[in-house]
Amino acid sequence: MMKSEEVLRNRHILAVDDEPDILDYVGEELSMCLVDKAADYPTALEYMQSYIYDIVILDIMGVDGFRLLEMAVRKEFPTVMLTAHAMTPEALEKAMKLGAACFLPKDKMTELRRFLADVVTEGRKGAWRRLFQEFGAFFGHKFGADWKTKHRFVQEFEEALKMPEGRPTSGDSSSV
Repeated sequence: MMKSEEVLRNRHILAVDDEPDILDYVGEELSMCLVDKAADYPTALEYMQSYIYDIVILDIMGVDGFRLLEMAVRKEFPTVMLTAHAMTPEALEKAMKLGAACFLPKDKMTELRRFLADVVTEGRKGAWRRLFQEFGAFFGHKFGADWKTKHRFVQEFEEALKMPEGRPTSGDSSSV
């Protein structure tokens, strides 16, 4: 298996966050990539209209991340949501339904390279599958032990993750 650094080498990435220290961290962590940084919605929009990205990393709060996610998905840019303040089951569900490739808590930013490499090598399903496997307990701690049963979308999404690529599910198969 290739190391994350090799998988990501020379990838063109857009990082959008209103916190300069987060943008600095992402730039340092992804030094093997070409990283464009945007600290606000208008700058991010301009970048997305001007360039093609291998991956887009979006904060939710402060930069209108969900609107940017919709645009990134339309442009077929695999997009990872990276958030702290919007760490809620509702934000997780919205990110899934809008087509995010993954949803990484800022508390777990040390895993950024590995999850981005998963997005590249395993696609959306693989990245979400790993997220639920590795961070299920983390989400349980954040959202409450019964969060999966309280939020039906999680069970539906996990079922869809088990389906082979291209096989329709009982719901909207394009949302997986």
